[in-house]
Amino acid sequence: MAAPGDMVSLPGHVQYGDVLIGPGTPYRWQTLTGWEDTPGLDSGTVNRSDWHGAFPGRLLAQPRTITVDGLVLRAEPRAVGTVVRHLAAATALGDAEVPLVVQLDDSPPLLSWARCTRRSIPVSHRYAVGIVTGGALQFEASDPRRYSLVEQRVEARLPQPEAGLDWHLDPGPEGLTWPLGFGTPGSTGALVITNDGDAPAHPLISFRGPVVLPSVTNINSGDRLEYDITLAADDELVIDTGAGTVTLNGSESRLYTGTTQSVPEGTFLLPPGTSNLAFRGAPGTSDPRAVCTLQWRSAYW
Repeated sequence: MAAPGDMVSLPGHVQYGDVLIGPGTPYRWQTLTGWEDTPGLDSGTVNRSDWHGAFPGRLLAQPRTITVDGLVLRAEPRAVGTVVRHLAAATALGDAEVPLVVQLDDSPPLLSWARCTRRSIPVSHRYAVGIVTGGALQFEASDPRRYSLVEQRVEARLPQPEAGLDWHLDPGPEGLTWPLGFGTPGSTGALVITNDGDAPAHPLISFRGPVVLPSVTNINSGDRLEYDITLAADDELVIDTGAGTVTLNGSESRLYTGTTQSVPEGTFLLPPGTSNLAFRGAPGTSDPRAVCTLQWRSAYW
């Protein structure tokens, strides 16, 4: 499958699946609503019973609705049907969300996953000459956040001790000279994550063995994901914090192995800015083959 937004190259391009709308294509649009707007909100605010005002509650974003209005299709008279059918096939009703990528100006494009919930292709006497005007497409994204196209990835190994100074080193006739060689620094298990957006992002986390009691902790917030499991060298435990799943070797759920030190997977977020994380195993665990990997995209409201 091609990467999301692989056809987007110019301001005004909108790509949904394998159909590209905008400059240089048979499809043009006039207005795009819901893309730069705040999504609908569910408010937990409760009115005060003893005074004016209210107790502020959480604000939770609803699914994002994106509408492409003023859609215009232009093609050779005998080819307009093919152009319409290509758009219809790309926007057919389906259960799976499809990458929707929009580039409005010279800034990098942003990505959402959505389903097309409405398609309007008005047919008039101009259809026969290859012109359709006044069309519209409407999309619904269950995740209201928008994301950068570039998926970032960092990894760390379990902390390793440094080699230290070789005390059997021959100082030579002039004695020891600075700087002294204390050996190659060992791994610290540290991961530095940067979310360049303005919305929290859900990372995809994987642990590869051999490691006992693998965990990753956000040092900034104190949130930790820790699993009471022993991973062999060929094992991989994948935590999808967005979906709230924990899977061993691609198929077996291990959600129940979360320890009492673990937060719910869905609440382990990367806030805007820089986060410092630490990969650890059980006390005394330091096999250099063990790896923790994080993948994420910067997220935007």
